[in-house]
Amino acid sequence: MAGGVGLEYRVAARRLNSHGAVASAKSAEITLDTDLAGRADAFNPAELLLAAVAACMIKGIERVTPMIQFQLRGVEVSLHGVRQDSPPKLVSIDYELIVDTDESDQRLELLHKNVRKYGTISNTIAEAVHLHGTIRRKGG
Repeated sequence: MAGGVGLEYRVAARRLNSHGAVASAKSAEITLDTDLAGRADAFNPAELLLAAVAACMIKGIERVTPMIQFQLRGVEVSLHGVRQDSPPKLVSIDYELIVDTDESDQRLELLHKNVRKYGTISNTIAEAVHLHGTIRRKGG
């Protein structure tokens, strides 16, 4: 195993009923859509995975911006996952990072490169599925 052991993570989940479950970590809880018919008020497993990729990218931006002295006012991530039916799995995830900044295009690409290089979740997912994305300036 390259790199050695670093942080460890723990999550517990339990079924509430046939319509949902709840996952907990630290002092936080999230309702899970485990209903076969789906539900609008909770993330299903695929949406949770996409949200984890988005959170990883935003957290990476928070980590990188002070190091490269990158100035921004906000960040949005839009993701699109494509699932195949047999066997059921995600085959691709596309994302768009939208950054509200006055930094140059070159600096924007530097931010994107760093986010992709150091993202724990995005690196893990990229090993299993085609992960492709772009970065752009908000309003651009």
